[in-house]
Amino acid sequence: MMTANEIRDSFKKYFESKGHAIVPSAPMVVKDDPTLMFTNAGMNQWKDIILGTKDPEPRRRADSQKCLRVSGKHNDLEEVGHDTYHHTMFEMLGNWSFGDYFKEGAIDMAWEYLVDVLGLNPNDLYVTVFEGSPEEGIARDDEAARYWGKHVPADHIINGNKHDNFWEMGDTGPCGPCSEIHLDSRTPEEKAKVPGRDLVNKDDPQVIEIWNIVFMQFERKADSSLVPLGMNVIDTGMGFERLVRALQGKHSNYDTDVFQPIIKKIEELTGLKYESGEAKGEDIDVAMRVISDHIRAVAFSIADGQLPGNAKAGYVIRRILRRAVRYAYTFLGQKQAFIYRLLPTLTAEMGASYPELVAQQELISKVMKEEEESFLRTLETGIRLLDKVMAETKAAEKKEIGGVEAFTLFDTYGFPLDLTQLICRENGLGVDEDGFTTEMKKQKDRARNAAKVETDDWVTVSHVQEGEKANENEAQHGDSIFVGWDYTETACHILRYRRITQKKQTSYQIVLDKTPFYAEMGGQVGDQGVLVSENDTIEIIDTKSENGLTVHIAKQLPACLDAEFMACVDTDKRHASEANHSATHLLDQALREVLGTHVEQKGSLVSPDGLRFDFSHFQKVTPEELREVERIVNGRIRENISLTDHRNVPIEKAKELGAIALFGEKYGDHVRVVQFGKSVEFCGGCHVKATGQIGMFKIISESSVAAGIRRIEAITGTKVEEMLYAMEDTVMAIRNMFNGQPDVRANIERIIMENAEMKQQVEGFIHEKGQLAKKVLIEKAEHKGDITIIKGLLLLPPETVKDIVFQIRAEVPDALIAIGSMNQDKPLLTCGASDNLVKDNGVNVGKVIRDAAKLIQGGGGGQPHFATAGGRNADGLSAALDKFVELALNTTQA
Repeated sequence: MMTANEIRDSFKKYFESKGHAIVPSAPMVVKDDPTLMFTNAGMNQWKDIILGTKDPEPRRRADSQKCLRVSGKHNDLEEVGHDTYHHTMFEMLGNWSFGDYFKEGAIDMAWEYLVDVLGLNPNDLYVTVFEGSPEEGIARDDEAARYWGKHVPADHIINGNKHDNFWEMGDTGPCGPCSEIHLDSRTPEEKAKVPGRDLVNKDDPQVIEIWNIVFMQFERKADSSLVPLGMNVIDTGMGFERLVRALQGKHSNYDTDVFQPIIKKIEELTGLKYESGEAKGEDIDVAMRVISDHIRAVAFSIADGQLPGNAKAGYVIRRILRRAVRYAYTFLGQKQAFIYRLLPTLTAEMGASYPELVAQQELISKVMKEEEESFLRTLETGIRLLDKVMAETKAAEKKEIGGVEAFTLFDTYGFPLDLTQLICRENGLGVDEDGFTTEMKKQKDRARNAAKVETDDWVTVSHVQEGEKANENEAQHGDSIFVGWDYTETACHILRYRRITQKKQTSYQIVLDKTPFYAEMGGQVGDQGVLVSENDTIEIIDTKSENGLTVHIAKQLPACLDAEFMACVDTDKRHASEANHSATHLLDQALREVLGTHVEQKGSLVSPDGLRFDFSHFQKVTPEELREVERIVNGRIRENISLTDHRNVPIEKAKELGAIALFGEKYGDHVRVVQFGKSVEFCGGCHVKATGQIGMFKIISESSVAAGIRRIEAITGTKVEEMLYAMEDTVMAIRNMFNGQPDVRANIERIIMENAEMKQQVEGFIHEKGQLAKKVLIEKAEHKGDITIIKGLLLLPPETVKDIVFQIRAEVPDALIAIGSMNQDKPLLTCGASDNLVKDNGVNVGKVIRDAAKLIQGGGGGQPHFATAGGRNADGLSAALDKFVELALNTTQA
């Protein structure tokens, strides 16, 4: 029986023998096609060739392509695990012809490979052809039927409808009629009862499609019309897992050696059995199938650079992993991170064919483990509560759980809404999403008012003038109009105020009818400044947003509350914040260009003093990469790119502009988009009018804040200037040390080299002195029976004294060694004993030295054969040496 790896190789070898170039699999994560997040078919990477925008040579190609189908038209996620043949990640064996052979050649080669090479029984094979579409003016594919007639009887050729036999990648793009090859793997008895042709495309688990041959000859336009392609294209796709199942004589893809090694590992780790036949076995079987499938999808996605996240492709991967975690938790009893432990088995089975698994195994494991641990924390109590809510909902004969209950899961247990919807859908229930949103809004309102402060009621000073609303260049924040995108000062009146007492400190919150002050949000800190009237100047120490209202915080109130004021922002701080905010946008874009489009902002802090930017990335950013990022940002600063400020634009228009949504915020129907050339982002913050106003950009640190999350801290403008001056002053100070010689680096290198040479010489002198001292100590040794007592005071470094002790131990039998020295003006005892004194006479230097050290007012210890002790009384050093020898000799006599 052929193994899965042998079958994959046989496919490549066969088509190589037919003149096809064997090409590597494209990444499963699509990075250069706005219509796709993942490769969902083998032809994705050839789209530009099919559309005529790229050279088709070589015209014959074949490969095994990694694919993922979990969203959009090809959504198989909910079926995975519950049947025996659907998967998220799968391999597609494919061969292509770009303007070379067409229907006859493709059909002949497919038949030859399946029947002559692999040895499938031709009586078990059925084929379909497109029945035609009168409404689109497409006739039945008689040509394909005629070519199939060379290989199979007429009753094995079946007409297929548009859904099954007209292949389209999406709403637009290449398409055409197709022929499917179906395999009937039922028992002879089953085949005798019902002919296979009656079960084709009828969802029978034993009569399944294994190969689809697409005769691509059209392109679907946005208006749904079909136009001919510039050349006929053959695009075939054979489900690798299904083919292996057929050749290995299994009735389930999960019984093949594609999945069995993983399932066996799951059995080993859980102590449970797959297909045990027990009452609860079905749930266990589904769970094991889900996990063995999903680990492949997640591992390959991370290997291709897509980390789990909260949006787009990252969210899809997170959802797949969380589904697997939930099944492991619920049906396999896994309360700890578990799925990442299957990764070595997956890598061992597929690493040879896909070396990216081997190369990135550590990263994949780290990311998966953290994701599992994070999600498991939400499951323990959340699932139990949701089970109870669903039971109560069904008992009340309702079709959806309430928004309040769904929000309680989210607010109390961190249970995400999308998972609640997923579990409810699997149990035939819906979720009141509008009710959830209402509760979320209430919670935000409560959170804003939950601070531990004493808050007085609002005191109304004046009312908004009738008809006073923000224009298209302003923003309406409650009753207040924000003009800070264009102005840093404006005439205004106080609408209301209230007193706040916190930690015995009193401050006042002031609401203005019109304000240039930016309230802290989106990572940008609030503005500071003053309110000025004819008689008062009130300092604004901060600006916050509360319930959508801009609140100015002051230490005191003006004497005349109903006066007209000028609201004046501290322009130095504002301009510094604007520079740092705009630099953050340029940094985001530069990181995506240098590190890859997997980079996604995870948080930021923008203040007058600098910026902090957190982003997803799976390894430390190298100094070279950081330098390249700096060069790109500073290059765009020098370009002096003007701000293109798209205000109050429809959300769809913003997306068309390519805006990048940040912070996972929920956006309204109309938004603001900030654009600096290639950098396009949703943003309500304050920015420079042109990038030249940033001045200069400098990264000061790069670090990790979590697995897969990096942090960059940077400064701009005058802060960079100050840093450069400080560096210049340091260099000048060093230069002055060398009497003003210009080449500071060369002088420092010379000094370091000279120091190293002198250090080496000193070490040589110390070594010579140490050897001489050792010789003298040995010559002056005393003898007590068979024991040689070596004792003395040395003016040598501790490391040298230690070396001497060990050398004497090796050279002198039955030696008892006690040496006193000084270390940083403090006395030090360094003592040792030969191995035979330790073994035969019971000497324990570590114990003896503790008592001797009392004479130098210190302590110490060590091993039986060597120990040290330090102290404070240098005058007692000689007495301590004598005491050590006395106590050690007493041990030998005892």
